[in-house]
Amino acid sequence: MKALGIIFSNIHDKEIKTLTQHRTLASVPFGGRYRLIDFALSNMVNSGINKVGIITKEHYQSLMDHVGNGKAWDLARKNGGLILLPPFAAEQTDLYKSRFEAICHIEKFLLKSEEPLVVMSDCDNVCNVDFNGLITEHIKANADISVAYSRKNLDDKKEHIAFTIDKQNRVVKTEKSTKLKGEHNVYAHMLVIGRRFLLDIIANAKEEGTSSFSGDILTQTSKYRIFAYEVSGFYSQIDDLLSYYKISMQLMDKDTRQHLFYNNGFNIYTKLKDSAPLVTTDTANVKNSLIADGCIIEGEVENSILFRGCRIAKGAKITNSILFQDTSVGQNSTLNCVITDKEAVILDKRHLSGHETYPQYIARCTVI
Repeated sequence: MKALGIIFSNIHDKEIKTLTQHRTLASVPFGGRYRLIDFALSNMVNSGINKVGIITKEHYQSLMDHVGNGKAWDLARKNGGLILLPPFAAEQTDLYKSRFEAICHIEKFLLKSEEPLVVMSDCDNVCNVDFNGLITEHIKANADISVAYSRKNLDDKKEHIAFTIDKQNRVVKTEKSTKLKGEHNVYAHMLVIGRRFLLDIIANAKEEGTSSFSGDILTQTSKYRIFAYEVSGFYSQIDDLLSYYKISMQLMDKDTRQHLFYNNGFNIYTKLKDSAPLVTTDTANVKNSLIADGCIIEGEVENSILFRGCRIAKGAKITNSILFQDTSVGQNSTLNCVITDKEAVILDKRHLSGHETYPQYIARCTVI
């Protein structure tokens, strides 16, 4: 059955403010050459969804530059394809504050679409998922809503949405709390819903006081037929700078990279750039690292991720770090557990160190 894809590009911006000050969460760089939106976009395309709307809010210039017309994901089409849905596209004059408000802003887009199902996804997910399984189970269960979840052991004070499900995978209880501990079925911020059903919810929103998808809809387990579908394989959520760092460091494992980016022919796609190849001199020493094209390395790089155009001078040593595009590190400087944003400049003989539990972040265009 045909489905319409909807991607929320800004929903979790406030949770990782350091990286989203000048960009959406969707356009946060990841893995040396990707952006976080690449996962949601690729998952939809791999699942046969060829009409995808991206809901934007603010700071979305870099997102527009990245996705372009959707060619990299085979979404440059006359019919369907990739559609950017900017704020103020409807009569509303205020920026949306929740997923549900964002959906209300694109009501006309939903009305003009013909697909019977809508697949929604946030951009905090790092995974390679086949949505066909979720869609199939949705239809089989005659569900109103089908939510994706991941089995997790919670031990932090962050807010999570967790489901209690019965033997038929129907959700019988939804909890949204910062006090959840132990193993839970945690919402993966992906779901399937009938388009007409969604439009009915929007139409009745004022009468029923609906303002939040998770708080006012997913909690109505007795009113709606809500079913759950477990996400298998590698799955992680980025909800702060530390989780971004930890998930990125997991890419040092070859099997993790293989499963995440090339899972049984389901590849994660991204915008390609024709940059010069990596250059290493006779003084360079690179170990267990992901290095993008366009980099020039004269020093040491170990267990790190370097995006395009980074320059590591002679005598510099980079360990356990993530360097965004066009970062420059001077001679005899050392970086350990550091994340540098784009075009950061580390001068000669600087020594910066965070910790694997508290990485140090260097803002965009900062000179140290």
